[in-house]
Amino acid sequence: MLAARRGIMLATGAAVAGVFTACAPLAAATPAPLAAGVAAAPADSIRDGQWPVLDALDVPSAWQISQGQGVTVAVIDSGVNPEVSDLTGSVTSGPNLTGIDTLSTNPHWGEHGTWMASIIAGHGHDGGGDGIIGVAPQAKILSIRVIPDKDDPGYGKYEAEPERSIQHSLATGILDAVHGGARVISMSIGYSAPSSEVRAALQYAYSRGVVLIASSGNSGHDDERRDHGYAPVSFPADYPGVLSVGALDGAGGAAGFSSNNLSVQVAAPGVNVPAQGRDDLYWTVEGTSPACALVAGVAALIESRYPKLSPALVMQALTSTAKNPSGGYNVRTGFGTVDAVGALGAAGRLTRSHATGSQVAASARFGGGPAAVPAAPVAPRGRGQLVMFVALAIVSLALAVAGARWFSARTRRRRGTHSTSYPAQYESRYL
Repeated sequence: MLAARRGIMLATGAAVAGVFTACAPLAAATPAPLAAGVAAAPADSIRDGQWPVLDALDVPSAWQISQGQGVTVAVIDSGVNPEVSDLTGSVTSGPNLTGIDTLSTNPHWGEHGTWMASIIAGHGHDGGGDGIIGVAPQAKILSIRVIPDKDDPGYGKYEAEPERSIQHSLATGILDAVHGGARVISMSIGYSAPSSEVRAALQYAYSRGVVLIASSGNSGHDDERRDHGYAPVSFPADYPGVLSVGALDGAGGAAGFSSNNLSVQVAAPGVNVPAQGRDDLYWTVEGTSPACALVAGVAALIESRYPKLSPALVMQALTSTAKNPSGGYNVRTGFGTVDAVGALGAAGRLTRSHATGSQVAASARFGGGPAAVPAAPVAPRGRGQLVMFVALAIVSLALAVAGARWFSARTRRRRGTHSTSYPAQYESRYL
C-alpha cells in the first residue's frame, strides 16, 4: 500500500553495456539483477552515445551562450556520490532526511541520485573529453537525500514510515535547497498524494526565485490506475509553479511509460540516456527521471545567463519555444520538446522587455497622477500681496463685527416696542 502512495523513479534493467531503465512508476518496480560479466563501456563511447540525447535538445549549440556557470542545482533524490570521476569537485553533500542510516559507502546508496546529477552537471574527465558531459557542465550540484533507492538496505524501514513523515522530509529538503543557494531544484521523484506542507515549501522556493522541475511520472497507459481517462497525477510535478516533464522515446515521440496527464508541460529524451553511476560505471537510464534532469540542466543554462529572470519567465521561455511538430498541446509531451537555444533566446527577450518596464513613472497614480494636473490659472502671489490681503481681511472682519453689533442693537429695540404695543398672546410671533 505504501509503495502505491509514493516512490522514486527507480530501477529496472540490465547493466552498463546493456540497458538500465529508471522507469518504475509510483508503485516502484523491483529491480532486475545486473547482467553478469558485463564490463563498463569505454568512457569515449559513452560520450558518443550522449550526442543523440543532447542534440535532441540542441544543447551543444546552447553551450556557445551558457554552460551553467555560477548556478547550483539541488538534486532532491537518493543522494549523490561526490567522488565519481565526472562529478569531482562539483557536488556539495546536503542533509540526509530519509530517517535511515545507510552509509554513503554502501553500494546501494545514492544510485539514482548520482545518475541524475551526472546528466545535469557532469563535466567528464581526462580533460573533459571522456565520460558524461551534463547539460550544464559548469553548474554545481547540491545533493539532498530525501528517499532511498529500492535496493537500499533501509528501504523497508523507510516504507514503514508514516506518510506525514515522508512528506515532511521532502518539504524540509526543498527549504534546505533554497537556503543552500540553489537556483534550480530537480525532483526526479513522485508521490501519489499531495501535501500542504510540501506545497507551502515549493511556494516559498518559487517566491525566492528558484526554478522547480519535476518528472511527470511513469504510469503510462496503465488502465487500472487511470482517472477520468488520464494517468494519475504525480506530485510534486502537479503542484503550482512546478514545471512537469514527460519522456520521449528514441524517435522523438512520447515514451510508452510516460504519464499522460494534464500536469505535463514539456518533454525531453527519456530512453537510453547515458549517465554515470555511484560506482563510477556508466549506464543508460530510462524514465521521466532523466527527462526531468535534462530539463533542469537547460534551466540552469538560462539561470546562469539571465540570473534576474523570475521562475515564471524561465518556465515561459521553456514552454513557449518547445518544439511540437503537431502544434498545440497534448497530455503526453505537453507543449513539446525543450529547445535549449530557443529557450535561451526567449529568456533574453523576456529579460529585455521586463527590464524596460512600464513607461509610466512609478509615482503616477490612476487618472494620470500629478503630471496630469493642469497648472493653476493664476500665478502664485508674492509676500507683499499676501500681507495686503491679510490686512484687507482684518479690516473686513472688523467691519463685519461692527455691523453685526449695530444690527443686534436695533433688533432689540424693535422687539421691545412690539412686545409692549401688542397683546401678550402675539408676542411669540416675534421672538
